[in-house]
Amino acid sequence: MKRVDTIARVRRAFHVQGWSVKKIARELHVSRNTVRKILRSDETDFSYEREHQPLPRIGAWKGEIERFLVANEGRPSREQLTLIRIFEEVRALGYEGSYDAVRRYARSWGTKRGAVTAEAYVPLYYAPGEAYQFDWSHEIVLINGVTTTIKVAHVRLCHSRMMFVRAYMRESQEMVFDAHDKAFDFFRGTCTRGIYDNMKTAVESVFVGKERQYNRRFLQMCSHYLVQPVACTPASGWEKGQVENQVGLVRERFFTPRLRVKSLEELNVWLLDKCIAYAKAHRHPEQTERMIWQVFEEERGSLVRYVGPFDGFHCVPAAVSKTCTVRFDNNKYSVLSTAVGRPVEVHAYADRIVIRQDGVNVGEHQRHFGRGETIYDPWHYVPVLTRKPGALRNGAPFRDWVLPAAMDKVRKRLKNVHDGDRQMVSILACVPTDGLATVDAACQEALDQGVCSASVIINILARSRDPVPTVTLQTPDALRLTHEPVADCARYDSLRRAS
Repeated sequence: MKRVDTIARVRRAFHVQGWSVKKIARELHVSRNTVRKILRSDETDFSYEREHQPLPRIGAWKGEIERFLVANEGRPSREQLTLIRIFEEVRALGYEGSYDAVRRYARSWGTKRGAVTAEAYVPLYYAPGEAYQFDWSHEIVLINGVTTTIKVAHVRLCHSRMMFVRAYMRESQEMVFDAHDKAFDFFRGTCTRGIYDNMKTAVESVFVGKERQYNRRFLQMCSHYLVQPVACTPASGWEKGQVENQVGLVRERFFTPRLRVKSLEELNVWLLDKCIAYAKAHRHPEQTERMIWQVFEEERGSLVRYVGPFDGFHCVPAAVSKTCTVRFDNNKYSVLSTAVGRPVEVHAYADRIVIRQDGVNVGEHQRHFGRGETIYDPWHYVPVLTRKPGALRNGAPFRDWVLPAAMDKVRKRLKNVHDGDRQMVSILACVPTDGLATVDAACQEALDQGVCSASVIINILARSRDPVPTVTLQTPDALRLTHEPVADCARYDSLRRAS
C-alpha cells in the first residue's frame, strides 16, 4: 500500500501540473491502476485489512486452544499456563503446526475477548451519612532527622468527599481502632456502612461473593460505632475508588517533597490542618457550586452520633521474666515484681502498653516503636530493693530515675552514709502506702530540721498518719449542775475513823 506522500505527489501531478496517467506512472514509478485508483477515489490515504486470515494448520485446533485460554482466566496469575505450555499441550494432542501460529491466534483471541468483556462503570451516588471508605498507604518522612517509613490511615466520607488522614508507625489492629476513633471524633459521627479491602486486621477468611469471616475484635469495634462492614472483591480497588484516589492525592500534595518533622504527633496535627484546608479550598466534584467543607458540614447532621472511644487494644499473652520485664513488639516493658512467675496479658494500644494479670494492671508504659529497647518503671522494682538494697546504686531501672526535689536531696546525702542505700529503700517503701507527695513533704520537713535519716522521716510519716486528738465535749447549760461536788478527802477520813 502506497504511503500518503506518494498519494499526495500523484494528486498534485494530475491536478496541478496536468500530467497524464501514463506520465505519472512512468515518472513516479507507480502502476497505472494505482494512479487511476488514487484519482478516482479522491482519498489521501489507503489502508488494507485482510477480510479472512487463513489458518490451515491451526483451524482444527481452535477449540482446544480457546479451552486452555478460558481456563487461564479463572486461575491466579502464578498458576496460569504460558503460551509455550499451551502450545506443548496442544501439540501433545496431535497439533502439527508452529508455536508462532498459536501465539498469533492467542493474541487475536485476547484482543477480541477484551473488546467483548471491556469493563464499563456506573457513576455511584451515596446519600449523606450512608458510607465511608478506609485504606492504608505507606509514606516516607524524616522524623527528627531519621528517614522513616510510616503507615498512613485514610478515611473518606463518600457523600461529602471529606477526608481524614493520620500517620502511625504500624499497620496493626490497634492502629485501625485508633484511626477510626480519631476520624469519627473529628467527623462528630460515623456512617451506617464502612467499605474496606480484605485487610488481615479485619477479615480472617474470604468466601464466595461478599461473604466474609471478620475478626472478632473488628466486629466489636463496628458494633460499638453501629457500623456495618462491607469488604470489596479481592483485587477490585475500584469498589472503593474514592479512598484509592485520596491515597494518590495525599501523597502528591501532602508528602511531596519529603516532609521533615520532629515527632509523629507534630505530623498528625499538620495532616489534620491540611485536610481541613484542602476541603475549604476545593469544590465538591458533583456539587460544583459548593466547597467540600460546606457539603461536609451539611452531612454532619446525617451522621450516626459519635458514642465515644472504643477500648481498642490488641491482646496477646506473654510471660514475665525474672528481671520483671515482658517482651512485646521487639521491646521489653517492666511490670510489678509481684507478677514474676505467672502469665500476663499485654493490651497494646496505639500509644501505650497496658499489662494486666488476673484483671489487675501490673504495668503501663508509653509505647515505643524501636527495636531492642527496654522501658523501665523504677517503682516496679522497689519491693525487690527491700531484699537487695545495694541494687539501688547500680540497678539499670534507677540509672536515670527522676525523684521529687526533696527526696532527691535526701538520696544524694544518704549516698555518703554507711547504710545509706538501705535507709533510702526504707523511705521509698513508704510511697505505696503514704503517697509520693506525702513522702516528699516528710523529706522536706526533715531537711528543714537539719537531719537526714530514714528513722526521722518514717517517724514524721507515722505522726502524720495518727488520728487528730478528740475534741473536748462542751457541757450544755441544761445539764450543768447547780452545786458541783467538791473533792474533799477529809470526808473519806471521817468515814474511816467512824468504822
